Amino acid sequence: MTAPSSLLIENYLREGGFWHVATIGRGCKLDSKLISALIERWRPETHTFNLPYGECTITLEDVHLQLGLPVDGYAVTGSTQSADWGTVCYELLGAIPDRIKGGRIEMGWLRDTFPEPGDDSTELELIRYARAYILQIIGGYLMPDLSRNLVHLRWLLKLVDFRAAGELSWGSAVLATLYREMCGATVPNKAKIGGCLSLLQLWARYQLPFLRPRVNYPHTFPLITRWNYLASYVGIPTSLEDIRLLLDQRSEAQFEWTPYEDPAVWAVIPDEFLQNPNMWHLKAPMVTYAIVEMHQSDRVLRQFGFQQSIPVTPEKLDDEHEIDLRHLNTDWPRYWSNYIEIWENRYDYIPTREPIIVPELACVPEYMPWFRIHGKPYLLSEKERQQQIRVERERWGPLNTRRKDDYASQSIAATQPPGPSTAPSQSPGPTVQQTTPTSWPFQMMPVPWQVGMHGLVHLRFRLLLLNRRSIGCRRMRDRTSRRGSSSQHPQPDPILEEPESPPEEPQHLAEAERRRNPMRNCRRPPCGTDSDRHQH
Repeated sequence: MTAPSSLLIENYLREGGFWHVATIGRGCKLDSKLISALIERWRPETHTFNLPYGECTITLEDVHLQLGLPVDGYAVTGSTQSADWGTVCYELLGAIPDRIKGGRIEMGWLRDTFPEPGDDSTELELIRYARAYILQIIGGYLMPDLSRNLVHLRWLLKLVDFRAAGELSWGSAVLATLYREMCGATVPNKAKIGGCLSLLQLWARYQLPFLRPRVNYPHTFPLITRWNYLASYVGIPTSLEDIRLLLDQRSEAQFEWTPYEDPAVWAVIPDEFLQNPNMWHLKAPMVTYAIVEMHQSDRVLRQFGFQQSIPVTPEKLDDEHEIDLRHLNTDWPRYWSNYIEIWENRYDYIPTREPIIVPELACVPEYMPWFRIHGKPYLLSEKERQQQIRVERERWGPLNTRRKDDYASQSIAATQPPGPSTAPSQSPGPTVQQTTPTSWPFQMMPVPWQVGMHGLVHLRFRLLLLNRRSIGCRRMRDRTSRRGSSSQHPQPDPILEEPESPPEEPQHLAEAERRRNPMRNCRRPPCGTDSDRHQH
């Protein structure tokens, strides 16, 4: 799937800035162990991952090119105080859901209420359908909460006018939400995580080649669709412990700081997304309603092709992390007015950038000694880092498995598109905790005692077969002789002879049989009775 099922709403999606996201399709299956390993490296105070060769992070460039969302625009914020959500739904969607809980509605209601439009649909019906479609993209893929089946109606307030919605920085809203979720996931005993986890996973696969499955398909835009196809997992670690070990063992030469400069990738990026790279480099707060998170570009300058210097001490946002939508009746533009002002003047907050002359000078000489003191280059001890990877996955398989009925029709479950028929989706969020390593499949190897027992059983079977044949021949001769004698001389009533029992089995064979199946000797007759008249 490369486009929404109905092209009738394409114009509305383009105006609102969601057309490229709508073409992602099913997306890829999430790797919970990879995501858990990345969260372990996340530093909430700097919004960066710490690796042996420095800091790196998901940037506005990644959101822009991976998802195709606009990043250069107004902050996605507003006031939600005293909102009559039922009236909002009726005016913008033409229907009121049965349940509205805390400004949230079920995405299942959106799917059931807004079926795919037909050619005879009116313009008003198409507009309402497009709004419901975008709501499901936001709540099911871009900014899902922990429930993953509810979407807040505050986003609907931004879809009154699609042209005005297209002037908003949806990319910064998605990135700020993901930052907030990753910061919250670093808390001990945190078991769930929200946000656009597909962006997190696909960022890692572009930057970390040793964790990247191989595909035989060309790059397409948006770039996140790269792993929507069958992929080779040969050599890809499957356990959390192995991923940790790889992240500690790999050198800077095995990290791709600028993966989008690959000619094969660069060729598929539309020109409109390459007009203003300065937007990716700014160091400014990203604001969306109750969330404020800093975009720390000065700490990851190598990702933009510039020399990394020692960054300044980051601004602490601990108090801001305590704020959420439970602060009812809050006028968020006024509450975050200082941060929003910085965002509006964001081009004044671009750090000093020096080009990299040679790869050996990608960092200033003082950076790595400074980072080893102030950062956390390694997660494992030196002894643990000497271990070898124990498990590798050797198979071909899709990153997003399909059921048989998926090819006939597309539903909108948690692992399916959030749009009414075909829109991007991601699997339910993984549990962010330590997991048990995956072991090799069991190998059916011969066991010595099993081979010996087979030999004993086979020998016993042959002995019984020979004994039964000899008994049958003897009985046949006896019957023949009795018939011949009775025809010449009358005989008295025959005396019932006791049936001749077969020869006794060798003692070691009988003992072996009892050990092999002790319950066999206790088996009841098939008819369910032990009576002698059944001659069992």
